[in-house]
Amino acid sequence: MNITNIKVRKLIPEGRLKGIISVTFDDCFAVHDIKVVQGDDRLFVAMPSRRDDSGVFRDIVHPISTEARAKIEEEVLSAYRKARSETEPES
Repeated sequence: MNITNIKVRKLIPEGRLKGIISVTFDDCFAVHDIKVVQGDDRLFVAMPSRRDDSGVFRDIVHPISTEARAKIEEEVLSAYRKARSETEPES
């Protein structure tokens, strides 16, 4: 499965949540509400989730393999950084 489109839906300058992203795979399957989050050590990608009956957040969709997760994270963070650099004022 190949990533065929990434849309940065929202950039958030304040707080740990930095962006909301949508990813399309093979021009036929879209995943919305992927989050870019500032962790203690680095930016990371969080998959869409919802709270279950016990109050725990569970991913709705997620990559199965480490390789797929790494590829998605790499491409999403690249798109996020590009969008952020395009909106920052020039010095």
